[in-house]
Amino acid sequence: MGLFGRSKGERASQEAEDAADAAVADDAADRVDEQGSGEGSIGGSSDGSSDRSNGPWDADEDYPDVPRVDLGGLLLPQSQQVRIQVQADPSSGAVSQLSVLSEGSAVQIQPYAAPRKAGMWDEIRQQIVSSINSSGGLVEQVEGPYGTEVRAQVAGAEGKAQPARFCGIDGPRWFVRLVFLGKAARDVQAAGVLDDIVRGMVVVRGDEAMPMGNSIALRVPQNPESESESGSAVDESASGDASDSSAPARPSLTLPVRGPEITETR
Repeated sequence: MGLFGRSKGERASQEAEDAADAAVADDAADRVDEQGSGEGSIGGSSDGSSDRSNGPWDADEDYPDVPRVDLGGLLLPQSQQVRIQVQADPSSGAVSQLSVLSEGSAVQIQPYAAPRKAGMWDEIRQQIVSSINSSGGLVEQVEGPYGTEVRAQVAGAEGKAQPARFCGIDGPRWFVRLVFLGKAARDVQAAGVLDDIVRGMVVVRGDEAMPMGNSIALRVPQNPESESESGSAVDESASGDASDSSAPARPSLTLPVRGPEITETR
């Protein structure tokens, strides 16, 4: 599943996104997650997992009881300050892309199956850096709210550079990849509302054995209208191609002056 769609003038952004996806796949190649719950570190360290003392939470942990939007593999806290957008298959309701938007910023969220002991982000991060460097983008690794993150300048529309922040969170038998765009990519403080959503989310990985690196299934909320009455607005756009049936259904994220919006490349 891709984070960006390929559209004219966004080839470098597509390469950076492909690098993120490929990094997860490469790290998981020929390795299968063992069945069993395992132990994840909430305070994080001895086993290399992220500091999750303030979230995000695993479904088996004791997490704060607040209203959340049920997306299957993720439970997102409700907030009137954000809009949740999903790209979904109209027949199955399976979500191929999840974005949370707020005031000119966006974060794209994707959970993956991981081994019992955390540590996928270290290797995946290096592969993202290598790919962006090879495509001519500017990139650096710095310490951020989620530990070491990748901050990059990649070509956007009309070849103009745009910032992106790649972050990773290791949990018990799962890994979450985050990509911050817009204001939140340039200024960590601008990501405050989105950080609250990320820290408050619950990952529902399940107990079944899964190949490491497989996406944890997400779905459209069963009743997004009722859930949005007291919190986040949920927007759904269908996968598919009305204008060109031969084109792959890949979503595209653009960042106009007034804030981020999700469009489709069909």
